[in-house]
Amino acid sequence: MHIVLVEPEIPQNTGNIARSCALTKTTLHLVKPLGFSLADRFLKRAGLDYWDQVEVQLWENFWDLLEANNGAAFYLATTRAKHSYHQVSYREDSWLVFGRESSGLSISILNCFPDSHIRIPMRDIGRSLNLSNSAAIILYEALRQNSFPGLR
Repeated sequence: MHIVLVEPEIPQNTGNIARSCALTKTTLHLVKPLGFSLADRFLKRAGLDYWDQVEVQLWENFWDLLEANNGAAFYLATTRAKHSYHQVSYREDSWLVFGRESSGLSISILNCFPDSHIRIPMRDIGRSLNLSNSAAIILYEALRQNSFPGLR
């Protein structure tokens, strides 16, 4: 399983997601530009005991990641999606893609996979769930559908 954070802005969110990745053996992909340094003390603190247990791949941009992983099963989390995250079938090697905390994924990225948009049902009050909560919810559904491979 893979989690992709495109231009993440808040180090605590990335640290929390890294912790979830460590505990589920999920690869974390970070797409630049990042809104923080990977040496940031908040990022390290959020995932301190786990940071060395996470496979992290750093990408210059989303297009490089896409080119290197052509044909992979990408699912893009967006509030604009018609389908809920639980209405799709995930593979063990699915790529779960999340955008910036402030603005989500760009239209150009969303247009790459128009049939692979997923959303988490929530009330429309002008706010979305926290990025690390959203990543955990969708990741665990994908893992559940695959019988939690390698987890106990």
